[in-house]
Amino acid sequence: MARQSHFVVVGGGTAGWIAAFIIQDSARRKGINARISVIEPSSIPTVGVGEATTAAFRVLLKHFGIDEFEFFRKTEATFKLGIRHEDWRRKGYRYYGPIDDPHQVIQAPPGAPSDYLNVYAIAAGRPITDMHLFGPLLEQKKAPYARKADGSLIPLGPFHHAYHFDQAKVGRFFASKSKGVDIIDAVVSGVHRSPQTGDITALELDNGQKLDADFFIDATGFRKQLIVKEMQAPWISYAHELPVNRALPFWLDIKPGEEIANYTRAWAQDAGWMWQIPTQTRYGCGYVYSDEFCTLEQAKAEVERVLGREIEVRSDIRFQIGRLENAWVGNVLAVGLSSSFLEPLESTSIHGTIVQMMLFADRHLKHPADMTPADRDDYNTRVGRQVDDFRTFVNTHYMVERDDTPFWREVRANRIHPETRERLAYWKSHMPRHEHFPDTLFGLPHIQTQLHYPVLAGLGLLDPALARKEMDRDPKLRQFAREAYDSLAREYRAAAQQALGHAEFLETVRAMA
Repeated sequence: MARQSHFVVVGGGTAGWIAAFIIQDSARRKGINARISVIEPSSIPTVGVGEATTAAFRVLLKHFGIDEFEFFRKTEATFKLGIRHEDWRRKGYRYYGPIDDPHQVIQAPPGAPSDYLNVYAIAAGRPITDMHLFGPLLEQKKAPYARKADGSLIPLGPFHHAYHFDQAKVGRFFASKSKGVDIIDAVVSGVHRSPQTGDITALELDNGQKLDADFFIDATGFRKQLIVKEMQAPWISYAHELPVNRALPFWLDIKPGEEIANYTRAWAQDAGWMWQIPTQTRYGCGYVYSDEFCTLEQAKAEVERVLGREIEVRSDIRFQIGRLENAWVGNVLAVGLSSSFLEPLESTSIHGTIVQMMLFADRHLKHPADMTPADRDDYNTRVGRQVDDFRTFVNTHYMVERDDTPFWREVRANRIHPETRERLAYWKSHMPRHEHFPDTLFGLPHIQTQLHYPVLAGLGLLDPALARKEMDRDPKLRQFAREAYDSLAREYRAAAQQALGHAEFLETVRAMA
């Protein structure tokens, strides 16, 4: 019988279960005899917070053949079609960042440069969101589904949407789908390491069990139990350029009959910003702020003043923003919050876990004895670059006109990262292009121009004169882009008329059980 390798995931939750699923599936496809165990102690409660994802999560569900409608029912999930940014550029100004990409559905003329539709919209002074299917749906809080004459549901377009959900429920959902994964309800109380290599050889559990294994995934969240406490992995801080370091979470109930947002609301405040993420029964909310500029009491008072109601603060979360220098050390690989943490502005956390695990499984998964330092170096370089790109994108959101509070004045003056400034300087003389983002992840989903354009346009960081100059060089392409834009805008306005309201869609799906 082929030798067996034992992979142990320490910590369940969303990140741990995504890791277990992807490793198990890829090992089977590659013909690797792998045993997978997840150590998920019931004595450490998972905090249920509203969590937002990217479209990579839907790709994951489809890959594993998971029924999307069942997922909606079991996790209280809702649609996320984009982000609504309020009061960032200046107070009273808002813009949407839809996550679909119209370039996917228009056959570009031969030789057309990438992002030509975006360039046309900027040149013509027309809203980028109008040529997105998700644009009118975001404005009207509708689902990307219509109802056919026979009552069944039909998607309105080919685009992947994302989700909001209660992440504690998602961990349990994935656990319920696990086939052939050992689930161990225990706490890790000790670690055995090889005196020769320093690798972990076994875990002591508080139930008296000793668990031998070949490879370990650290999904212990902020505790970083294996990767930092045992393997001493160094941390790279992003605290300077991403200055919020504390969160005050709370809930707001959704009233019966109220339409449910299909977007993450990112609402800038005096010392940071507030998130509102809908599940089917309530909004998971929080104020992410900088404690250099605001105390917990002041933050709570500000939220209550802005919302016009009292809130019940559920905890006071302090966090370190940054990433591990190396997410894979020895035979331990960190995922999720053990590996990196950025403020939750662009839903990078679960997205990062999915892409990192797909990268590991595709390029480096083999019997742990056959894994090499070159495998680790390659993985660490690519994942480090991925998270640095997240950092630069999130930091770009702070290039604002606001200077009405000490926090915003400080951010504008001193907290913009050199890489952010470099990119923005380059985009003053060249419109942003897909090829400005090197593909270091072998085509796996990453933050590129499709997400940058709505943000850069929303913050007024793109030059219409530069876009017009570019379009003037190719009048045929400009004419093509104008017709494509008009056609998409018409088609998507009409589609939005057919779309179900978000709450009605969710009610329909719940009734299917």
